[in-house]
Amino acid sequence: MNFLNRFLYLSVVVMVSFLFLMKTSAFAEDCVQKRTSIQAPDSIYKQVNPFASSPETIAAGEKLYQKEAKPLACVQCHGAKGQGDGVMAKGMTPKPRDFSCLIMMKDIPDGQLFWIIKNGSKGTGMMAFSSLSNDQVWQVVSYIRTFSN
Repeated sequence: MNFLNRFLYLSVVVMVSFLFLMKTSAFAEDCVQKRTSIQAPDSIYKQVNPFASSPETIAAGEKLYQKEAKPLACVQCHGAKGQGDGVMAKGMTPKPRDFSCLIMMKDIPDGQLFWIIKNGSKGTGMMAFSSLSNDQVWQVVSYIRTFSN
């Protein structure tokens, strides 16, 4: 391959890579959902999940998310893969939170997720899950985090 052919080849590779990154970046930003949820009190907002992200904790959270949380399993609104596309999500405004959106989820502290699960979010379809114990809510938070990993 002569110099000109190599130069052209590398130029095309760089251009395609750039376009791919631009498209991926734009898509990633599209998943960010603006919310006006009340921020948890500082004492809770700053809390880190006390449960290690172990297979047992994640399995317990998955069981609650998929089937056992009351009054309604999380999967009904947030979907099986946490993308906010559950059967109950149709017609909801705003759409249920997309837990698979890493660019958004990395900025939501564990304590805020705990607070919203426990207390709900006014102005959205997110109801309070006050019947779950604190340990169960933390297990659900552990499971939710797996969607964006």
